[in-house]
Amino acid sequence: MDKENLKILAQNLANPQGEKGIEIGEMMNATNIGMTLESIKTLLIEDDEAILEIGHGNAAHVKSILNKAQNIKYTGIDISETMHTEAKRLNEKFKNQAEFVLYEGNQFPFKDKTFDKIFTVNTVYFWENPVEYLNEIYRVLKDNGTFVLTFGQRDFMETLPFTQFDFTLYNTDQMEETVSKSHFKRMKVSEKEEEIKSKTGNETIKRKYTVLTIKK
Repeated sequence: MDKENLKILAQNLANPQGEKGIEIGEMMNATNIGMTLESIKTLLIEDDEAILEIGHGNAAHVKSILNKAQNIKYTGIDISETMHTEAKRLNEKFKNQAEFVLYEGNQFPFKDKTFDKIFTVNTVYFWENPVEYLNEIYRVLKDNGTFVLTFGQRDFMETLPFTQFDFTLYNTDQMEETVSKSHFKRMKVSEKEEEIKSKTGNETIKRKYTVLTIKK
């Protein structure tokens, strides 16, 4: 890919738009599914819980969450109008259990202590003010709740040609330090590796990523 196409890919990974955005949403779901399912597993979802996902993409994985326990209420929030519309379309049959909210990217339109579990996969690169954003997550999480933050490790992400455009990258230590500056008090670290298909070609690459389980 030339520089201009890499830039367009980077912009659509941050905020998918239009027809190209739908196509990239499908690709993101396919390439991120391992990280997403690992994050869902780490949440240890129980009956009657309210779950928030930040940056849901096309949300083709919502069924995997609703199947984890009885009477789950899922809320997905995203800045992309394209992904918001696509997620609602793909999850029409779950509309009584799954709700999708469009927002501006910084403050959540939810009351304090709304959610039992919150998770986000591959969004941290685009947070403008990470500590403030973590405190906003803290605000909407119940006192005994769990927040799972999953991201590709810096050393791996730097090998991807599109991350040179407006991605802020973290290694595990840097992310732990960032979280420690927020209101959150406890975290557990799990580092993982998986083989995935490249976003820019057909080759298989080894992705190293981190799952942080964070508590108040």
